[in-house]
Amino acid sequence: MINKLKKMDVGILTLLVCFMAISAILLYSVGMADPYYATAYKKTLVFYALGFGVLLMSTLVDYRLVLKAWPVIYGVGVILLVAVKFAGKKINGASGWFTIGELSFQPAELGKIVLIIAVAYMMGRRQGEKLQVVRDLMPIAAVAGLPFLLVVIQPDLGNAIIYLVILLGMLWIGNVKYSHVLLGLAVVVGTLTLFVTLFTTYNDQIKQYAEKHDVTHWYERINTFVDPDNADPDARYQSRNARIAVGSGGLTGDGFLEGDSKNRGVVPYTYSDSIFVVVGEEFGFQGSAVLLLLYFLLIYRMIMIAFQCYDLRGAFIIIGIASMYVFQVFQNVGMMIGIMPITGITLPFVSYGGTSLLLNMLCVGLVFSIRAHQERYQLEN
Repeated sequence: MINKLKKMDVGILTLLVCFMAISAILLYSVGMADPYYATAYKKTLVFYALGFGVLLMSTLVDYRLVLKAWPVIYGVGVILLVAVKFAGKKINGASGWFTIGELSFQPAELGKIVLIIAVAYMMGRRQGEKLQVVRDLMPIAAVAGLPFLLVVIQPDLGNAIIYLVILLGMLWIGNVKYSHVLLGLAVVVGTLTLFVTLFTTYNDQIKQYAEKHDVTHWYERINTFVDPDNADPDARYQSRNARIAVGSGGLTGDGFLEGDSKNRGVVPYTYSDSIFVVVGEEFGFQGSAVLLLLYFLLIYRMIMIAFQCYDLRGAFIIIGIASMYVFQVFQNVGMMIGIMPITGITLPFVSYGGTSLLLNMLCVGLVFSIRAHQERYQLEN
């Protein structure tokens, strides 16, 4: 046990402590501006304490046991995604949460880990050989497609896109043929072009459908990004005010607890989805750059661990987790500065949220488990 814990990456642990401090500081600032969230920083410290416990336990578990149990893990994940559609609580237009009192759990978050484990196992069977369409890509697409569709119909477009990013990142490192990559890119570009064309051409009909099926929230988010000039001013509210608040921080920011409430105070969800606004306004470009640098170092350390793996399945898992973090950071920051559409994607390790933090710590623990068990894998093989 001690030997396994010694193999935990000190650099990543240091980064997690930094993220914990940053999250607590930002949430403290949010609580000072809005008394309703006055205790959010205390709660996030509690969740971090629990998260480090989850990290330690997952480090000790041999990741190969997790890979062997992937059918069971995948089945549980799919069942939860089906159940939440019928029994989940609707928040922001999506039926994606189980709630017990003040606690909430989003199966789509767990589904990311489930997808990574399943795809890593399936690609690992090829032992680094080129992935074949019928033998490999089609089964992988089927396994990834089911949870993707279940998340889409919630509807939770933000997490659904993350599923695709995870799959693409893992396929790329999984030695997919370049011809298949080009074909996939052509399909993606063609699909996006067709979607934007149809969305703008039949905008009125889509709006009527959204209103009829109570998914106006997602229609407005997409319309604000695709056609911002003709979007409802109220729908542009969050995006417009987020850009103003981030821009008001300038180079050095207004200072801790000195943010202008006229800017940040009118941006919703500054404790979760929009917490980057607090960084930009109070600490400016310099503070934002430091935060992004910390994320870069986290991804860099993970990729270095993946390079050291003797077991390709372990490398696939790490790349899947790294792909997830890269996109989540890009999407969250991008939607606050107007280059990405507004979604419910949080900023990893910084936004308030117990479930997402615990699952993120579980992912890091899985990375540590892969690192801790590589020597044993080398001896056995």
